[in-house]
Amino acid sequence: MNKFEEMLNLLKNGDIQTLEISKEDFLAFREVLIKREDFKHFSGNAMQGAQVVFTYLKVPRS
Repeated sequence: MNKFEEMLNLLKNGDIQTLEISKEDFLAFREVLIKREDFKHFSGNAMQGAQVVFTYLKVPRS
């Protein structure tokens, strides 16, 4: 399991509340994220400085 998968599982399980991904890591992170069956449960918000903060939603986004 790679580091992004581990981080996504921590977020999903509630071990962490948010997950911050840097601009440099975003494309590699996205590849892992979109392969997950539950990817619609993850919501990302772009922040100043090209960082994206992800949260886990109990109800998937449409």
